Amino acid sequence: MSLYQLTAHTLHKKLKEREITAVELTESVYNRIDAVEPHVKGYLELTKELALEQAAAADAGFQNGDDMPSLAGIPIAIKDVICTKGVRTTCGSKILRNFVPPYDATVMTKLHQQGIVMLGKTNMDEFAMGSSTENSAYQITHNPWNLETIPGGSSGGSAAVVSADMAICSLGSDTGGSIRQPAALCGVVGMKPTYGRVSRYGLVAFASSLDQIGPFTKDVTDCALLLNAICGHDPMDSTAVDEPVPDFTQSLINDVKGLKVGVPKEYFTEGLMQEVADKVNAAIAVLEEHGAIINKDISLKHTEYAIATYYIIAPAEASANLARYDGVRYGYRTEKPEDLLNMYKKTRSEGFGPEVKRRIMLGTFALSAGYQDAYYRKAQKVRTLIRKDFDAAFEKVDVIATPTSPTSAFKIGERTEDPLQMYLSDVMTTPASHAGLPGISIPCGLTTDGLPIGLQLLAKPFAEEMLLRVAYSFEQNTEHHKQKPNL
Repeated sequence: MSLYQLTAHTLHKKLKEREITAVELTESVYNRIDAVEPHVKGYLELTKELALEQAAAADAGFQNGDDMPSLAGIPIAIKDVICTKGVRTTCGSKILRNFVPPYDATVMTKLHQQGIVMLGKTNMDEFAMGSSTENSAYQITHNPWNLETIPGGSSGGSAAVVSADMAICSLGSDTGGSIRQPAALCGVVGMKPTYGRVSRYGLVAFASSLDQIGPFTKDVTDCALLLNAICGHDPMDSTAVDEPVPDFTQSLINDVKGLKVGVPKEYFTEGLMQEVADKVNAAIAVLEEHGAIINKDISLKHTEYAIATYYIIAPAEASANLARYDGVRYGYRTEKPEDLLNMYKKTRSEGFGPEVKRRIMLGTFALSAGYQDAYYRKAQKVRTLIRKDFDAAFEKVDVIATPTSPTSAFKIGERTEDPLQMYLSDVMTTPASHAGLPGISIPCGLTTDGLPIGLQLLAKPFAEEMLLRVAYSFEQNTEHHKQKPNL
């Protein structure tokens, strides 16, 4: 196998034993990018010069016999919504096309302390608003499994580059499913940690009560390694929880005997593709064969309201967060504005794309006088009910198993004229976001058309170890994670 095809933990062993160098590894990945990126279009910016400098620094540490961290010298891609000092961060938007952050996000500081190699910034739906990566102001990313289909969103670039072996692993962000859904559609592992487990400092805000950074990896072991690196309390983020961070690799145990797995009937209803249902049920059967206790009596009865609730709360928070883009402080400014008010209006009209404008208007309406109680406050009450459903379920089970996405990847352009149909792509993932729960998507099979299907596992807050244990056990007893797209 080529170096770019290997996992981070396999490569760490080779680097530590000096079988390879980080520079060789980095060049291998960039050669793969040169060959495949014109078809996939997963990157917005490559940082090859910086990456080779970082790789050389990692090599020096290995050659000196230093005790090098597990991610030292590993090439990683970063979603373009995460601030990177001295490297352009656009959020997939014209309005930030020339923004170069003067500081690193906390997750980047942590990764640099690990000695990672930063490959570049990945494409995304503008300001993380979308489920297909078709809303980027710059390009559409293609799914490596079928270049005519979408990779999911909003972290479609981060999922696609890992799937296509153009990165060993990557970081994305998840607001209503933007890590888990593209992970499922691209056939990789994607995890949304518990809200507050990872600092949001330096993550450009979409919906502040929902946004969370998490990893895309080729297997569950790499997922645990990245979680070890990015989790932890941060005084720079008031929502970061001061909770002890375990060594997540210790939870990689091939044993689910006696664990209770809940299967809520609300996730297996109309709109779920039959092939997806069949593969997910087969995956649950694998867990049962290896000793898990399956409980199909749990109910998450407010699930049907999750999408409607999400598309009130998230746009409301977005309308407040995106008010800062006014053409004055940073970012794009319209040419020759007549006066201040027109500068605001034209800057936003020219700088924001259609989906961002749509959500700003939805959110501003939901927060406006006379409608705030009817919409926003009612949505917050429903959000509480959704969380209580999960609380009750986790009194009976250890994890919940569901499909990650109701369908496999759909054709590019298929849903762009129907926003409501597009929003339903997140129907399986938004409930956990409302409740702040950790969730992981792992590959569990392919459709007859050869497109990946994902199994979603959910656990109670700060129970990432339980998720990793179940996901690792499933992975060790199946071959799905070894399947690769034919590019």
